Amino acid sequence: MIVFPHCKINLGLRVLSKRPDGYHNIETVFYPLNWQEGLELIQESAIMPSSRTADEVHLSSSGLSIPGSTTDNICVKAYYALKKDFSGLPPVKVHLHKTIPTGAGLGGGSSNGAFTLMLLNRKFNLGLTSEQLLHYALSLGSDCPFFILNQPCYATGRGEVLSPVPLQLNDFSFLIVYPAISIQTAWAFSTIVPSQPSKPVNKIVQQPIASWRHELENDFEPVVFGKYPEIGIIKKRLYEHGALYASLTGTGSSVYGIFTKNTLPEIEWDSRYIQKKII
Repeated sequence: MIVFPHCKINLGLRVLSKRPDGYHNIETVFYPLNWQEGLELIQESAIMPSSRTADEVHLSSSGLSIPGSTTDNICVKAYYALKKDFSGLPPVKVHLHKTIPTGAGLGGGSSNGAFTLMLLNRKFNLGLTSEQLLHYALSLGSDCPFFILNQPCYATGRGEVLSPVPLQLNDFSFLIVYPAISIQTAWAFSTIVPSQPSKPVNKIVQQPIASWRHELENDFEPVVFGKYPEIGIIKKRLYEHGALYASLTGTGSSVYGIFTKNTLPEIEWDSRYIQKKII
């Protein structure tokens, strides 16, 4: 069985306050985009119970390299999150074809985890509801529940309190640029001084896109652009080539531009960069 996890972008990202648990309260709008990866799951039915090892999920990958050990991979963690409550879950092989860069602010890893949960639920008829899947997804990471709902959402709390918003950007095209820099989320949050915005993000995104440039902000841009000026240059170039709105997504390092439909520019980037056009 194969599914196709995809990325998200943040439309605005404000850090509101520091929480007692060490996390931060934020507000943002998560918007799904069709930059897809491939995730295949096969049951290892040939393995007899007596010959099974402790590793009951076997992960392979292709495409972009995935940092860290296999045991730390979010797809593996998703399997064992369900295994705790469904002891009869059989051994599986999982293959991930990676196209979305890690540490890019695009939620590729979170998407992989959420889609693994949904894939296991379907494959083995576990009967989990959306609410139950959301619970498991949150145990994997703050961004993961969004990919269970898989529609534009206003996110608060740590990013896990989700409210669908009536926002459709199908009449626009997107250009995402990843500058081959991985941003550490913990570092990015450590640099932020929380504040309360004058207008919530979910109100701003209901306005015409022409107004977003002056009101829709990502609090991480000043610190990320300060440490990595080349990322700020990407945003500047997107505007110079006609973007209606451009922004860092998440804590970075990717920057996206929103353009009038079918008017994506041809821009020369550093050879290390990865760009994705979504028409």
